Amino acid sequence: MSQAGVARLAQVLMATWPFLMMGVVSGVDLLAGPQYGFLSLLALGPAFASLVGRVRRTMFIGVLALMLSLLLAMYDNLIGTRQSTLSLMSITGVTAAGVLAAMGRQRRERELANVRSVAEVAQRVLLRPVPRHAGHLRAAVSYTSANADAHIGGDLYEMVTGPGGVRVIVGDVQGKGLEAVETAATVLGAFREAAHDEPDLLRVSERLEKSLNRRLSGEEFVTAVLAESTACGTLTLLNYGHPAPLVLRADGTMVLAEPDVHAPPLGMPDLGAQGPRPHRVTFGPGDQMLLYTDGVIEARDRSGRFYPLAERSFLLADDDPEAALEKLRLDLVSHVDGPLQDDVAMLLLRSRETGDH
Repeated sequence: MSQAGVARLAQVLMATWPFLMMGVVSGVDLLAGPQYGFLSLLALGPAFASLVGRVRRTMFIGVLALMLSLLLAMYDNLIGTRQSTLSLMSITGVTAAGVLAAMGRQRRERELANVRSVAEVAQRVLLRPVPRHAGHLRAAVSYTSANADAHIGGDLYEMVTGPGGVRVIVGDVQGKGLEAVETAATVLGAFREAAHDEPDLLRVSERLEKSLNRRLSGEEFVTAVLAESTACGTLTLLNYGHPAPLVLRADGTMVLAEPDVHAPPLGMPDLGAQGPRPHRVTFGPGDQMLLYTDGVIEARDRSGRFYPLAERSFLLADDDPEAALEKLRLDLVSHVDGPLQDDVAMLLLRSRETGDH
């Protein structure tokens, strides 16, 4: 059974549990007789109801427990006795506590819903959809956050059409949470501005370094790949400690765009190392390039096996880049068969063939 099926089953069990408990207590009381004093255990109904139910449902189950207690007390000839009175008091007290607990839980759920709403707005501002067509390229993007509550994390992407061609970035901020989101915002803001202004990709990366060095401290850093495409059929890449993009040729062959010399991530000036050298890759009609974050290749299945991206690259053969990328994302989620442990960002570039629209 999938995790979604298990979650639905758990919800059904939690919803029926209060009635089941009251039914069991009632049956045991009828079979055992009044001398064992099971009536107070009917308070388990409203107690469990407060865990998942709303205020009205908790109150309804509490009233139902009181009615059952009175009926069983009448059957056992216990009306007006100490045992019956204690049972009614226990049920009333637990119901009142359950109502207060349900009110607090509903308030927290509303607050969480507000946080999710703000996060979704932040995601739309920070990670905008890329254009489906840019120059001679078609593009698609996919983003899946490991933080299910916030829907946003530290992975980033952007695509800008500038005077020199189409420029893109895919990166991964070291760390999680709001600090990672703020760092991603710094990188994207600097890239969006520099990609329009600077004459070459190296100058763009220098602007990113300056912006990050003003913000980052300690051992924080950002791995990234910057790419620039021109109509002449060449992609220029700068790789800052990031997984190498996957290049799929129109003839079906596949290569990793590995740089000749590896460079450290962005935001680590203390290392004193030189930045990456521009790495050029031919990119003709029908070719594709997949840029991605390490959440893709480091995703493990239940046996600990990493996701075999190269083996699954055939999923990108769909004519529609967005559909192709969605197939790959669904296959990745199926491979993990559970919550992702890291954010996943993927950006697919496809060089248009003659007749493409």
